[in-house]
Amino acid sequence: MVQVEIDSIRVSLMSQHRIVILKDLAGEHFLPIWIGPYEAEAITVSLQEMEVARPLTHDLLRNTLQALGAEVLHIDIVDLRDDVFYARIVLKVGSREIEIDSRPSDALALAVRVHVPIFVDEKVMSEASTEPESEVKGDEPASEDGDKRLDIFKDFVDSLDMDGIDSPEGDPPA
Repeated sequence: MVQVEIDSIRVSLMSQHRIVILKDLAGEHFLPIWIGPYEAEAITVSLQEMEVARPLTHDLLRNTLQALGAEVLHIDIVDLRDDVFYARIVLKVGSREIEIDSRPSDALALAVRVHVPIFVDEKVMSEASTEPESEVKGDEPASEDGDKRLDIFKDFVDSLDMDGIDSPEGDPPA
């Protein structure tokens, strides 16, 4: 198992979905997982330590587990089948360890509330993780293909009509 942390939550420009980015603590691998907007909000609320008037769903789960004497040990993302990730919440109840099947988004929302480690199966990491491109890290100069891709954006910016955009009255250009 590879230990990870939540690096960021990104917004998809194509849908209402969000992507949680998990970062390998021992390396430079990133695992993107699509999640829903409500789960993204639940994770963000906890990471930013925002106050809420009443317990959210994942707070309720944490409170219920605590009231029953269960301790969350860690979260495991254990499988990837047909582009669907599978997770388990590993609990200690008395002297027993129990694994509960979960969507990764719900397991992660619980993990940030109870401050437990998050692990990803090595096979899942090797199948679905990415490394930052050298252009992003700045280790190597951009390739010719990279230069060509940037030329498209340069051409677009050069084609913009910027006359009148800085109008002091704030009127839109005619």
